[in-house]
Amino acid sequence: MQITLDNPTSAPGPANGYYSQVARVELPGAGALLYLSGQVAEGADLTEQSRGVFETIDALLGAHGAGLADIINIRTYLTDITQLPAYGAVRAQYLTGAPPTSMTFEVSRLFKPEALIEIEVVAAVPAVPAPRDAHGPE
Repeated sequence: MQITLDNPTSAPGPANGYYSQVARVELPGAGALLYLSGQVAEGADLTEQSRGVFETIDALLGAHGAGLADIINIRTYLTDITQLPAYGAVRAQYLTGAPPTSMTFEVSRLFKPEALIEIEVVAAVPAVPAPRDAHGPE
């Protein structure tokens, strides 16, 4: 098993240099799992922050050949659980396929005082098929 820790330059960088944004775990012959660190975003309200978080997650996944449809688990931390419907509306715009496994928590605060939401995900990246011989099967 090979594990790669990454901070893709095509996505917003980590808040500090003490962690990696993505851990990619190669599964022999079966693709990879991507573990993303918790993501926060700037914004005036929960809706804006939620959109920013999903845009960042999409960019991080995209840097590893995946997308939002590849998310298999999502963990959401809200500072006010009564705002769950607002978050749910944004989430439904970004996660349009089969819903991933999920947990949502209310927390008293996040590491950035202005953050209202933090989301971490796990995504499954399918194996890339081996190129076929240009001459075809013999």
